[in-house]
Amino acid sequence: MTEHFQVHGGARLAGEVDVVGAKNSVLKLMAAALLAEGTTTLTNCPQILDVPLMAEVLRSLGCTVDIEADTVTITTPADLNHRADSPAMGKLRASVCVLGPLVGRCKRAVVALPGGDAIGSRPLDMHQNGLRQLGAHSEIEHGCVVAEAEGLHGAQIWLDFPSVGATENILMAAVLANGTTVIDNAAREPEIIDLCTMLQQMGGKIEGAGTSTLTVHGVDALQPTEHRVIGDRIVGATWAFAAAMTRGDVTVRGVDPHHLDLVLEKLRTAGAEVTIIDGQSFRVVQHDRPTAVDFVTLPYPGFATDLQPFAIALTSIADGTSMITENLFEARFRFIEEMVRLGADARTDGHHAVVRGVERLSSAPVWASDIRAGVGLVLAGLCSEGVTEVWDVFHIDRGYPGLVENLVKLGADVRRVAGEPERN
Repeated sequence: MTEHFQVHGGARLAGEVDVVGAKNSVLKLMAAALLAEGTTTLTNCPQILDVPLMAEVLRSLGCTVDIEADTVTITTPADLNHRADSPAMGKLRASVCVLGPLVGRCKRAVVALPGGDAIGSRPLDMHQNGLRQLGAHSEIEHGCVVAEAEGLHGAQIWLDFPSVGATENILMAAVLANGTTVIDNAAREPEIIDLCTMLQQMGGKIEGAGTSTLTVHGVDALQPTEHRVIGDRIVGATWAFAAAMTRGDVTVRGVDPHHLDLVLEKLRTAGAEVTIIDGQSFRVVQHDRPTAVDFVTLPYPGFATDLQPFAIALTSIADGTSMITENLFEARFRFIEEMVRLGADARTDGHHAVVRGVERLSSAPVWASDIRAGVGLVLAGLCSEGVTEVWDVFHIDRGYPGLVENLVKLGADVRRVAGEPERN
């Protein structure tokens, strides 16, 4: 039976909310466990659908994976299967991150092309080119990335774009390569730093985490470790936007506020009072209608493309006209079609969207196209007259454990309901 959320408009969110481990980190850390024989333990893991899906991928490679609450325990065998082509591969984009560890550990890999959110093309050219420079031969064959090498060697690698996925795959292959690898124009996201920290705990030699140049001195072998996943900055930012949109007062705990410096500054521009409480919590208070503010998505430390739906939702009810520029994924603006159903005054032109704020949105049935779009529609529903139905909430479940429960705790009237939609 299909499920949807019924979102009653008019709520003011107030209270405290805890952020769990980062979705965009935990799946890569699970893949990194492939690099060392033995048992690796990850704590503070989010209880989302993608974690058991990645567990299926690892089990197909010969690992034993146990999931208990927020702890994932992975036992990696000495003889690792190099074929990652299980059905779970097609259900999440992050499954491609097993490519680097398999090439590094097994010197060969057959990895099914991944699935994931419908937000635009995300080619694997940079992943493959990086592996080729490390000494691997890599091609796309029969719907799989096929890579193999007699041995990997250090290389000077320049990324045309600071791709998170390519940085991670090249990093995890290079950590077991012979010699030194330098990755220039590397991604700088906090999740990259989290991966580097875990690899260093496993015995990897990595310099420059958090900068655009990563230097990796290859080692012969890594050892299993125990590691705590960093807090999810995208979820933390979601609650910050929710507070601003509902003229609320929300304290967010469990994420480093400095991972959200630009986001919080944008909310200040929109009129919010933002207080940094400590290294793992902050508070957002919005007294009046938000003021219009422009957003431009860029790689970290720029404004994250994952947050673009929340920028559109906020500006749709802000005082004034805003421009949102999407530089990363062309299909992100699909979200605007659903916002228009809710009465938003928004127009797109190429990779720009112009949003003229209205005082209040109207309710309607809407459909989530990806994780963040789904939650963006829920937040928009909180600022709408009447009851908004948000469908295809399985997307939301992939990134936001306990979303309904947290919203209710903060004062919203949101319910998960079973039933089939009536499309016109």
